[in-house]
Amino acid sequence: FLFNLAGISIWNYFKDCLNATSDTFKSNAGMFSKVYFPRIIVPISVVISNLLKFGIQLLILLVFYIYYYSNGSDIRPSGLIVFFPLLIIFMGLLGLGMGMIISSMVTKYRDLKYLINFGVQLLMYTSAVMYPLSLMREKLPQFAWLVNYNPLAYIVEAGRYMILSEGTFSMNGMLYTLIITILVLILGIIIFNRTERSFVDTV
Repeated sequence: FLFNLAGISIWNYFKDCLNATSDTFKSNAGMFSKVYFPRIIVPISVVISNLLKFGIQLLILLVFYIYYYSNGSDIRPSGLIVFFPLLIIFMGLLGLGMGMIISSMVTKYRDLKYLINFGVQLLMYTSAVMYPLSLMREKLPQFAWLVNYNPLAYIVEAGRYMILSEGTFSMNGMLYTLIITILVLILGIIIFNRTERSFVDTV
């Protein structure tokens, strides 16, 4: 139970950031057309505000954690738990970058918004949210590339390892995640800034 709850809690923060930021231009078109300010403030504020919701989910996880521990379950956090905030930063920045890219694309391809929920759901199943990272590699090696190249899978797996000392922690995987996060964020900022100059004509 705690294994799944930890994975879902971490994943939900990314999902909430992505879903909210991917609708930035469309949901704020009226305000953007009347008042000028750096548009990028909106998706950044969404990512920050979602930390509150994530904090509540962590409190729920903590309650169950204490319950299971007090009933004799052999659970303990890893010494790497001190780096857990870094994982959340990675998750938030990755959601921000991807959200800005999608938001910019939706201004030109409106039907894309209908595919977002399906895409996010599909992404969850390839991010080792409900199963250990090793399971896909052992049981379905032909599909292992789906998690091997998915930075979210390394974040979720590392988060569970930090909280429960279950699963694995891959330093190479985290370095890969850091590189992908930076690239996606930079690309998202570039595309977002280009789109904000002309989005009123397309939204």
